Amino acid sequence: MEEICAAMMCLLFLFVSGITFASDVFVIGIAPHTSPRVILEMYAPLRTYLEKSLDVSVEIVTAPNYEVLAQRGLAQEFDMAITTGHQARLFQKDANYTPLLTYKADFKAVALVLANGPIKSPADLKDENVLGLSPASLVTLWGQHWLADNKVVSRSIKYISASDSVAQLIISGDAAVGFTSLANYQKLHPEVRDKLQILAESEPMAGRVYMLNSRRLPMQKKIETALWTFAATPEALKYFEANKLEGYRSLKPGEMEAMDPYVDETRKLINDAK
Repeated sequence: MEEICAAMMCLLFLFVSGITFASDVFVIGIAPHTSPRVILEMYAPLRTYLEKSLDVSVEIVTAPNYEVLAQRGLAQEFDMAITTGHQARLFQKDANYTPLLTYKADFKAVALVLANGPIKSPADLKDENVLGLSPASLVTLWGQHWLADNKVVSRSIKYISASDSVAQLIISGDAAVGFTSLANYQKLHPEVRDKLQILAESEPMAGRVYMLNSRRLPMQKKIETALWTFAATPEALKYFEANKLEGYRSLKPGEMEAMDPYVDETRKLINDAK
């Protein structure tokens, strides 16, 4: 228990500070798709496995939002980053990170509305309130593209930090639609999920991609071997099942390049947030 509490305090400190790390620590930056506590718990088995396999201390860190995570990744603060495809592509193009692998399960963004509510089509969203996660999150960027493609002018778009909060605010009537990932929608408590329905969903996109900093390229083969071996462990299989990820897979040709339409927007949002 003391070890877990200490690790929690370390993660929360790193979450706030964005410090520079010692060279003998392998730092993994995780996209802030949920709370720091949950991220620590989710990636603890991977951290432990990599420490043993790589014989190096491993730290799991996150950030207050996607913009800050991207700033830190571009500033070379991570040895490996695990983030959604558009930021992964930005890291590849602007900071020379190398893609390693992703998850088997399709990553899709969804537009959620109240089940049996008044919103039946995109046209019904005119002058309504909209919810996204972070301005630089892939689901939010997709959602804004989807609104524009359907010529919807909303009243306002608000950004919040968690998918379960998106769900609750739609149910309470504070917003007519919210954007999140299909996986996070599926993970909602059944009583919450049953009060919502999917109005639209994206085509499959590159979800969380494991990106390796160029300074760790001499370790690439060893790291990739460790990741693929970890994937067969009971701890990894439990993680894949709980999060509906199905396991690891190699990236497909052109999959990273398909994120290019979002990269310029992401870069601008990051620069504006400085």
